[in-house]
Amino acid sequence: MNPRDRRPLISSATMIGIGMGGFVDGILFHQLMQLHNMLSAKFPVSGAVEPSTLAVNLEINMFWDGLFHAFCWIMTAVGLGMLWHAVRRPDVPLSTRTFVGSLTLGWGIFNLVEGVIDHHILQVHHVVETTDHLVWDLTFLGAGLLLILLGGWLIWSDRSEAPTGSARRTLGDAR
Repeated sequence: MNPRDRRPLISSATMIGIGMGGFVDGILFHQLMQLHNMLSAKFPVSGAVEPSTLAVNLEINMFWDGLFHAFCWIMTAVGLGMLWHAVRRPDVPLSTRTFVGSLTLGWGIFNLVEGVIDHHILQVHHVVETTDHLVWDLTFLGAGLLLILLGGWLIWSDRSEAPTGSARRTLGDAR
């Protein structure tokens, strides 16, 4: 066993970051700003849409947005479970820099994967449902790439001497 194994912290926080990145997308873009829904390029909810069609399209998008949020919740919950196990291991150093870097990495992975699949391959929605959506979609991908680079740099540059299991337990027992 590696005496200082950061991989469990990195993988758990990356999973949490993927889930939280999805929540930011869903809450900010789908609900608060209402720029798009999960299938809004295929089932439009704005523009010249017949009222009866609009009602059906809203139901379809609401259902798929719900599945999307369920996915985000599952990713976050799995990441939290992994984190719970990671912090209990005596060989896993706890570092805020590595943790935040991994969260950021996960958010960037979410943006990049979701952007490529949903915006470009499947074209089920775009960041902004307009005729000139490509600029917005590419900006979303660029933001994902920047988050991946920033997260990777934070993880790579962490040279801290974070306490491992036995030291953490000693500190915790003093409380």
